[in-house]
Amino acid sequence: MSADKEPKLVFYYAVADNGVVGKDNDMPWHISSDLKRFKAMTLGKPLVMGRKTYQSIGRPLPGRTNIVISADNGFDEAGIVKVASIEDALDTARSVAQRDGVDEIVIMGGGSVYNALWDRADKLQVTHIHCAPEGDTFMPAIDMNRWSLVSKDLQEQGANDSAAFSYACYERK
Repeated sequence: MSADKEPKLVFYYAVADNGVVGKDNDMPWHISSDLKRFKAMTLGKPLVMGRKTYQSIGRPLPGRTNIVISADNGFDEAGIVKVASIEDALDTARSVAQRDGVDEIVIMGGGSVYNALWDRADKLQVTHIHCAPEGDTFMPAIDMNRWSLVSKDLQEQGANDSAAFSYACYERK
């Protein structure tokens, strides 16, 4: 990445056909193939997430700088960079991306982080889960007047996948 180029804000998320992305601070499906793809696509890149998302994972994701947003002064974990606000998270992530020579900042949730940054996202890497589970966290529909579909690939449901799914990449128009 050149010194004068801002890294792109890239949302990574999985969403069911009914807009559900989570239930009780967890995903209401298990797609092993998607977890492997997420790791491969995000290695070496700074990850930005909220405290609840981090706690639902339960550990820092290896090979990436884990930037966790939390206003809770008592929250601190080894292996993460804790920041107090979304702006602090973005400033830290930009510095990490510059230092590590990567051109993306990974935004990985939760709902309040996605909502706060939705209008600033440059790209969406979406796993469309072809089911309609109950949930308590939702993503807005992708407005095709603002986004261009770059690619969409239907995936084979593997033995360790609880639903059929497809991958899609969208870029802001």
